[in-house]
Amino acid sequence: MVKKSGTKKTSLRELPKISDRVSFIYVEHAKINRVDSAITVLDSNGTARIPVAMIGVLLLGPGTDISHRAVELIGDAGTSMVWVGERGVRQYAHGRSLAHSTKFLEKQAKLVSNSRSRLAVARKMYQMRFPGEDVTTLTIQQLRGREGARVRKAYRMQSEKFKVPWDKRDYRPDDFEGGTVVNQALSAANVALYGLVYSIVVALGVSPGLGFVHTGHDLSFIYDIADLYKAELTIPLAFEIAANYTEDDDIGKVARLKTRDSFVDGKLMARIVTDIQYLFEIDDEEELVIDTLSLWDDKDKLVKHGVSYTEN
Repeated sequence: MVKKSGTKKTSLRELPKISDRVSFIYVEHAKINRVDSAITVLDSNGTARIPVAMIGVLLLGPGTDISHRAVELIGDAGTSMVWVGERGVRQYAHGRSLAHSTKFLEKQAKLVSNSRSRLAVARKMYQMRFPGEDVTTLTIQQLRGREGARVRKAYRMQSEKFKVPWDKRDYRPDDFEGGTVVNQALSAANVALYGLVYSIVVALGVSPGLGFVHTGHDLSFIYDIADLYKAELTIPLAFEIAANYTEDDDIGKVARLKTRDSFVDGKLMARIVTDIQYLFEIDDEEELVIDTLSLWDDKDKLVKHGVSYTEN
């Protein structure tokens, strides 16, 4: 008998909850391998060893080589992998999530498939942006207008606070360096935020593509959730960067590092989990660890799989 090498696969119940993990790690121009229950990252600065189960999402940038054994470990640990472009601006692909249950996905699909329940969830999202105000009588068009005005006001306030000129949001993924410093910082910080939100969304077993406000994109729900936090997180951060750095600096790197620093206490991760549970009216995050497979029955119940059923 051939003895298998490596450590025993960690069970779902033994893994850290998504809200307890480090937000993200960005890697480029490096080789990633596995040693026991950790990954090693080798680049021009040497080798770093990272306990992969404590990472929410691993962002893999250009020039990254990753071994099959490292991917196996990352998948088992429920750490999300996102392959991104230079400076983390584009997303090309992603890996498997932590969740092995479709319970929350089915709840999301049910809510988004019905016009009335979808509108109710969208209103809850807007209500979170306007605490203390009643938005239940406003149409989606009116809410979008209110939200646009809120974001423009946030830009103006930060522009005045940091004395950074502001004209408009100019996002050019094909010409990152062609934008102003504040626009570059906004782009890089938002992508880091999207990565964090993505890791939590898929860890909860929710679809990134089934959005309630945004629609028609495979990351629609990611944009829905990220928009809840931009005015208080990435917008102020981008203007602060623009006030202290110039076009000669690596704005993408600076923005990623500062965004990650703002995530370090884990409060935002826990908040995102709580907010998604609130939007979907989900009570207990611990149900995530249940690893089940059932067969659908037209009597509105589930039956066990792996059983040879006979016709009655």
